[in-house]
Amino acid sequence: MQTSTLFKFLLGTGFVMTVGLVGCTSSNQATDSNPSQSSTPVRADVPNPVVPTYSGIKIDGSSTVYPVSEVAAKEYRKEKGDKAGAIDVKFSGTSSGFKKFCAGEIDINNASRPILKEEIEACGKTGVRFYELPIAFDALTLVVNPQNTWAKDITVAELKKIWEPAAQGKITNWNQVRASYPNQPLKLYGAGKESGTFNYFNEVTTGKPNESRTDYTASENDNELVAGVLKDPNALGYFGLSYYEAKQNELKALAVDYEGRGAVLPSRETVEKAQYRPFSRPLFIYVNITAAQRKPELQAFVTYYLDNAKRFVTQVGYIPLPDEGYRLTNLHFYQGKVGTVFDGVPQPDLTISELLRKQAVF
Repeated sequence: MQTSTLFKFLLGTGFVMTVGLVGCTSSNQATDSNPSQSSTPVRADVPNPVVPTYSGIKIDGSSTVYPVSEVAAKEYRKEKGDKAGAIDVKFSGTSSGFKKFCAGEIDINNASRPILKEEIEACGKTGVRFYELPIAFDALTLVVNPQNTWAKDITVAELKKIWEPAAQGKITNWNQVRASYPNQPLKLYGAGKESGTFNYFNEVTTGKPNESRTDYTASENDNELVAGVLKDPNALGYFGLSYYEAKQNELKALAVDYEGRGAVLPSRETVEKAQYRPFSRPLFIYVNITAAQRKPELQAFVTYYLDNAKRFVTQVGYIPLPDEGYRLTNLHFYQGKVGTVFDGVPQPDLTISELLRKQAVF
């Protein structure tokens, strides 16, 4: 029996709904037997979880994941026609998306990082339980303007020197980054505070996901960052790989040297081989369980999304998971695996093989 058919059968018997209502761990596997799996505590004074009451599907969150979900919605409308219903895909940043998600304002949150402890607690207070569904890998890319003839690579230590809060107003020229660089102004472009990319980048560079210098051009819209670097010969910026590849003839990517292992450029191959570190990261969609149980149109769309995720991810330029990764993601959705395997803390430098191991024991 194919997985999609199996899921429809399970829905008909009420099996998936029962599992989803038990708690934020699978009914088939206790949390104690899986230390990497986190539950979502639901307060006793919230007997009825908040759930979107509007018709159709609302998606928000990460601008990095946005292109994948937008393609999924577009293809779904094309295939289903009027039966697809209304699908609204927006982006406001991963953190902002989780605020809306935990408040029951959206059905799906696109996320460029795993859910954090404070977000798990926020969802618990409103009774929102969720499916955590990895869909792709991304290579966070450091870029400069092509008129920059001096920078070809950068170390993580240099990135910390540039972006830590203590650098504000002090590290303002390129020659302060590396003595061989010219005495040119250093103009920075990076993710806004509501972006999961902001948290991930800071966790990797400064060790503190919420701390960064603030005297830089910030945006949750990666296209705005791309435009800024394109216009500024002194720019240094960071954003997702697909945004770089869309303008790779007009931008220049820097190779990253991690712990003295040698400078490596971002690419599908270097991510798959765990060579591009520490800026490789998984991308997710989080789905409101109660909404999926009560809204057949959401169940159908998520099933379609997961069944075709590899194609959509490839189409927008991200790195697809291995087939085993998508098989596990589909299986977790069909079996009602609820909660997160990331303990509610940022986990930078995660490789594809490490993600698969986490999925396998979920």
